[in-house]
Amino acid sequence: MRLVSRLVHDPAEAEDVVQETFIKAFRALRHFRGDSAFYTWLYRIGINTAKNFLVTQGRRAPTSTEADAERAEGFDDADSLRDINTPESVLASKQIAYTVNAAMEALPLELRTAIVLREIEGLSYEEISEVMACPIGTVRSRIFRAREVIAEKLRPLLDISADKRR
Repeated sequence: MRLVSRLVHDPAEAEDVVQETFIKAFRALRHFRGDSAFYTWLYRIGINTAKNFLVTQGRRAPTSTEADAERAEGFDDADSLRDINTPESVLASKQIAYTVNAAMEALPLELRTAIVLREIEGLSYEEISEVMACPIGTVRSRIFRAREVIAEKLRPLLDISADKRR
């Protein structure tokens, strides 16, 4: 659900896509060969189902909306980003969380999928390669490009120049 909801933004639609994913997986279970981990196989079905859903809905991922801003402001995990419990650090953490979420939502679907699988789901590059059915070099490139876009959006908040970052 966490993976699909990053691709399909409406919670009810995301639930439908997850349910459809499990139905497809159940029906195709006899065809699972065991060449990869089961969850890798299931993620691939989920990603493809979400992509198909977005195509049939005639949608692209929204770049930025008020709903995204409201959702990001209510980001529950922002508290764990605090350095110290000052109002300034709380505000900075919320701004960083909002910026990261907004940057991820604005990414093209392939980049967003790769970065979510790596940074949120914790998959290895090899596993992502299997899930996304692309070469590992493509996975590395997509994750690199996604990180670059997110870093570019964070740079003004963190006051880090592109040269200092390396």
